[in-house]
Amino acid sequence: MEGIVPGLVNECQLLVREENTATHLGSGDVSALATPEMIRLMEKASVAAVDPLLPEGYKTVGILVNVRHLAATPMGMEVKVRAELAEVDGRRLVFRVEAHDEVEKVGEGEHHRMIIDAKKFGEKVGKKGSPHKFGPDSHHLQI
Repeated sequence: MEGIVPGLVNECQLLVREENTATHLGSGDVSALATPEMIRLMEKASVAAVDPLLPEGYKTVGILVNVRHLAATPMGMEVKVRAELAEVDGRRLVFRVEAHDEVEKVGEGEHHRMIIDAKKFGEKVGKKGSPHKFGPDSHHLQI
């Protein structure tokens, strides 16, 4: 797709508040930036780097996240995430992602996204039907 080339960059930032912490999200018991929140920001920056350049009817979906959370960011501190498109392999996009707070690098890794036809994707998802219900006889873990 024209314009989707290695080197595209996008950044986003966030002031860490209580709703962004591990305690609030249930991913730990500390009042610092939660790993899932850092990953959400990495995905958000990646989407913003390429989705506006796609033809009408096309989007990207995340297919892989491989990141390390290197250091804690406390509430009240700003975190900035940078996503750079490193590789284009057909419809698969590979991003290098980094997160920095006001003091240091707090996260790094790789995020892969796939370019999809939104209509076809919606049809495929729709074929799965309504969500499964888990009952007392289910062998699925209920959270």
